[in-house]
Amino acid sequence: MPLAIFDLDNTLLHGDSDYLWGRFMVKRSLVDGPSYDAENDRFYQQYLAGTLDIHAYLRFALAPLTWYSPEELHAWRREFVDEWIRPLVLPRGRELVRDHAARGDTTLIITATNRFITTPIADLFSVDELLATTPEWRDGAYTGEVTGPVTFGAGKVEALEEWLTRHGESLAGSHFYSDSHNDLPLLERVDHPVAVDADDTLLRHAGERGWRTMSLR
Repeated sequence: MPLAIFDLDNTLLHGDSDYLWGRFMVKRSLVDGPSYDAENDRFYQQYLAGTLDIHAYLRFALAPLTWYSPEELHAWRREFVDEWIRPLVLPRGRELVRDHAARGDTTLIITATNRFITTPIADLFSVDELLATTPEWRDGAYTGEVTGPVTFGAGKVEALEEWLTRHGESLAGSHFYSDSHNDLPLLERVDHPVAVDADDTLLRHAGERGWRTMSLR
Protein backbone atom coordinates (compact mmCIF):
# COMPACT_ATOMS: atom_id res chain seq x y z
CA MET A 1 0.00 0.00 0.00
CA PRO A 2 1.27 3.53 -0.67
CA LEU A 3 2.71 5.37 2.31
CA ALA A 4 1.32 8.66 3.59
CA ILE A 5 4.13 10.06 5.75
CA PHE A 6 3.72 13.04 8.04
CA ASP A 7 6.11 15.19 10.00
CA LEU A 8 4.60 16.03 13.38
CA ASP A 9 5.75 19.35 14.84
CA ASN A 10 4.42 22.43 13.05
CA THR A 11 2.87 20.13 10.45
CA LEU A 12 0.11 18.15 12.14
CA LEU A 13 0.53 20.23 15.31
CA HIS A 14 0.37 24.01 15.57
CA GLY A 15 3.54 24.02 17.62
CA ASP A 16 6.67 22.02 18.45
CA SER A 17 6.12 19.28 21.02
CA ASP A 18 9.85 18.83 21.71
CA TYR A 19 10.37 22.51 22.54
CA LEU A 20 7.12 22.63 24.51
CA TRP A 21 8.07 19.60 26.62
CA GLY A 22 11.08 21.64 27.74
CA ARG A 23 8.80 24.56 28.58
CA PHE A 24 6.47 22.19 30.45
CA MET A 25 9.34 20.85 32.57
CA VAL A 26 10.34 24.40 33.44
CA LYS A 27 6.77 25.28 34.44
CA ARG A 28 6.55 22.17 36.63
CA SER A 29 9.96 22.94 38.19
CA LEU A 30 11.35 19.60 36.99
CA VAL A 31 14.49 21.31 35.66
CA ASP A 32 16.39 24.45 36.55
CA GLY A 33 14.21 27.09 34.95
CA PRO A 34 16.44 29.92 33.70
CA SER A 35 19.34 27.80 32.49
CA TYR A 36 17.14 25.11 30.91
CA ASP A 37 14.97 27.72 29.22
CA ALA A 38 18.03 29.42 27.76
CA GLU A 39 19.46 26.18 26.39
CA ASN A 40 16.08 25.04 25.07
CA ASP A 41 15.68 28.34 23.23
CA ARG A 42 19.23 28.19 21.89
CA PHE A 43 18.77 24.70 20.46
CA TYR A 44 15.37 25.62 18.98
CA GLN A 45 16.87 28.60 17.16
CA GLN A 46 19.59 26.32 15.79
CA TYR A 47 16.88 23.93 14.57
CA LEU A 48 15.08 26.75 12.78
CA ALA A 49 18.33 27.91 11.21
CA GLY A 50 19.31 24.43 10.07
CA THR A 51 22.46 24.38 12.23
CA LEU A 52 21.33 22.05 15.02
CA ASP A 53 23.84 19.56 16.43
CA ILE A 54 21.26 16.86 17.00
CA HIS A 55 23.49 14.74 19.22
CA ALA A 56 24.28 17.65 21.53
CA TYR A 57 20.59 18.46 21.65
CA LEU A 58 19.62 14.89 22.50
CA ARG A 59 22.11 14.77 25.37
CA PHE A 60 20.42 17.89 26.72
CA ALA A 61 16.83 16.80 26.06
CA LEU A 62 17.08 13.23 27.30
CA ALA A 63 19.00 13.92 30.51
CA PRO A 64 15.85 14.75 32.55
CA LEU A 65 14.41 11.32 31.73
CA THR A 66 17.19 9.84 33.88
CA TRP A 67 16.34 11.95 36.93
CA TYR A 68 12.87 10.62 37.70
CA SER A 69 11.03 7.32 37.96
CA PRO A 70 9.09 5.98 34.97
CA GLU A 71 5.87 6.39 36.96
CA GLU A 72 6.52 10.08 37.55
CA LEU A 73 7.56 10.66 33.95
CA HIS A 74 4.49 8.96 32.52
CA ALA A 75 2.17 10.92 34.81
CA TRP A 76 3.76 14.21 33.74
CA ARG A 77 3.60 13.14 30.10
CA ARG A 78 -0.16 12.51 30.38
CA GLU A 79 -0.58 15.97 31.87
CA PHE A 80 1.56 17.48 29.12
CA VAL A 81 -0.36 15.83 26.28
CA ASP A 82 -3.78 16.66 27.74
CA GLU A 83 -3.08 20.27 28.65
CA TRP A 84 -0.41 21.40 26.19
CA ILE A 85 -0.70 19.23 23.07
CA ARG A 86 -4.38 18.44 22.50
CA PRO A 87 -5.16 22.16 21.96
CA LEU A 88 -2.48 22.25 19.23
CA VAL A 89 -3.82 19.32 17.19
CA LEU A 90 -4.86 20.72 13.82
CA PRO A 91 -8.32 19.44 12.81
CA ARG A 92 -7.36 19.64 9.15
CA GLY A 93 -4.29 17.56 9.96
CA ARG A 94 -6.44 14.85 11.50
CA GLU A 95 -8.72 15.01 8.48
CA LEU A 96 -5.78 14.64 6.11
CA VAL A 97 -4.55 11.55 7.95
CA ARG A 98 -8.07 10.08 7.89
CA ASP A 99 -8.40 10.79 4.16
CA HIS A 100 -5.22 8.87 3.39
CA ALA A 101 -6.29 6.00 5.62
CA ALA A 102 -9.66 5.87 3.85
CA ARG A 103 -7.83 5.49 0.52
CA GLY A 104 -6.05 2.45 1.92
CA ASP A 105 -2.69 4.16 2.41
CA THR A 106 -0.42 3.21 5.28
CA THR A 107 -0.16 6.26 7.53
CA LEU A 108 3.11 7.00 9.27
CA ILE A 109 4.43 9.84 11.42
CA ILE A 110 8.19 10.34 11.30
CA THR A 111 9.56 12.91 13.72
CA ALA A 112 12.84 13.98 15.26
CA THR A 113 11.07 14.45 18.59
CA ASN A 114 11.84 11.45 20.75
CA ARG A 115 9.48 8.53 21.17
CA PHE A 116 8.89 9.16 24.88
CA ILE A 117 7.15 12.41 23.99
CA THR A 118 5.55 11.42 20.70
CA THR A 119 4.05 7.96 21.30
CA PRO A 120 0.84 9.32 22.92
CA ILE A 121 0.74 12.22 20.45
CA ALA A 122 0.86 9.87 17.46
CA ASP A 123 -2.07 8.00 19.04
CA LEU A 124 -4.14 11.19 18.76
CA PHE A 125 -3.90 10.85 14.97
CA SER A 126 -4.53 7.08 14.85
CA VAL A 127 -1.61 6.51 12.47
CA ASP A 128 -0.44 3.01 11.61
CA GLU A 129 3.21 3.62 12.49
CA LEU A 130 5.47 6.02 14.37
CA LEU A 131 9.14 6.41 13.58
CA ALA A 132 10.95 8.55 16.15
CA THR A 133 14.27 8.82 17.92
CA THR A 134 14.15 6.16 20.64
CA PRO A 135 15.54 6.85 24.12
CA GLU A 136 17.49 3.89 25.44
CA TRP A 137 15.75 1.91 28.19
CA ARG A 138 17.82 -0.38 30.37
CA ASP A 139 17.11 -2.12 33.66
CA GLY A 140 13.80 -0.32 34.12
CA ALA A 141 15.04 3.21 33.49
CA TYR A 142 16.07 5.63 30.76
CA THR A 143 19.81 5.99 30.27
CA GLY A 144 19.94 9.35 28.46
CA GLU A 145 21.27 7.64 25.32
CA VAL A 146 19.43 6.63 22.14
CA THR A 147 19.01 3.34 20.31
CA GLY A 148 18.60 3.04 16.56
CA PRO A 149 18.59 5.84 14.00
CA VAL A 150 18.25 9.44 15.06
CA THR A 151 15.25 10.53 13.01
CA PHE A 152 16.47 14.00 12.09
CA GLY A 153 17.45 15.23 8.63
CA ALA A 154 19.00 12.40 6.64
CA GLY A 155 18.38 10.17 9.66
CA LYS A 156 14.70 10.14 8.73
CA VAL A 157 15.64 8.55 5.42
CA GLU A 158 17.79 5.96 7.21
CA ALA A 159 15.01 5.06 9.65
CA LEU A 160 12.41 4.86 6.93
CA GLU A 161 14.61 2.67 4.72
CA GLU A 162 15.08 0.26 7.64
CA TRP A 163 11.31 0.20 8.17
CA LEU A 164 10.66 -0.39 4.45
CA THR A 165 13.10 -3.32 4.43
CA ARG A 166 11.55 -4.92 7.51
CA HIS A 167 8.03 -4.62 6.13
CA GLY A 168 8.74 -5.37 2.48
CA GLU A 169 7.37 -1.99 1.44
CA SER A 170 8.56 0.67 -1.01
CA LEU A 171 8.17 4.39 -1.60
CA ALA A 172 6.12 3.90 -4.76
CA GLY A 173 3.21 6.34 -4.67
CA SER A 174 4.37 7.81 -1.35
CA HIS A 175 3.49 11.23 0.07
CA PHE A 176 5.45 13.16 2.67
CA TYR A 177 4.05 16.26 4.36
CA SER A 178 6.43 18.59 6.21
CA ASP A 179 6.91 22.21 7.22
CA SER A 180 10.69 22.20 7.58
CA HIS A 181 13.74 22.52 5.35
CA ASN A 182 15.39 20.04 7.74
CA ASP A 183 13.22 17.40 6.03
CA LEU A 184 14.52 18.04 2.52
CA PRO A 185 16.43 14.71 2.40
CA LEU A 186 13.17 12.76 2.79
CA LEU A 187 11.07 15.15 0.73
CA GLU A 188 13.48 14.52 -2.14
CA ARG A 189 12.94 10.77 -1.88
CA VAL A 190 9.15 10.43 -2.03
CA ASP A 191 6.94 10.54 -5.11
CA HIS A 192 4.70 13.31 -3.75
CA PRO A 193 6.50 15.84 -1.51
CA VAL A 194 4.17 18.42 0.05
CA ALA A 195 5.29 21.57 1.86
CA VAL A 196 2.85 22.32 4.69
CA ASP A 197 2.88 25.79 6.26
CA ALA A 198 6.49 25.74 5.18
CA ASP A 199 9.42 27.77 6.45
CA ASP A 200 10.96 30.20 3.98
CA THR A 201 13.75 27.87 2.86
CA LEU A 202 11.42 24.97 2.18
CA LEU A 203 8.87 27.23 0.49
CA ARG A 204 11.53 28.55 -1.87
CA HIS A 205 12.76 25.03 -2.61
CA ALA A 206 9.21 23.79 -3.22
CA GLY A 207 8.64 26.62 -5.67
CA GLU A 208 11.83 25.78 -7.56
CA ARG A 209 10.92 22.08 -7.74
CA GLY A 210 7.23 22.54 -8.47
CA TRP A 211 6.16 20.76 -5.30
CA ARG A 212 2.67 21.09 -3.91
CA THR A 213 2.22 23.53 -1.04
CA MET A 214 -0.68 23.71 1.42
CA SER A 215 -1.81 24.94 4.82
CA LEU A 216 -3.48 22.94 7.56
CA ARG A 217 -4.11 26.02 9.74
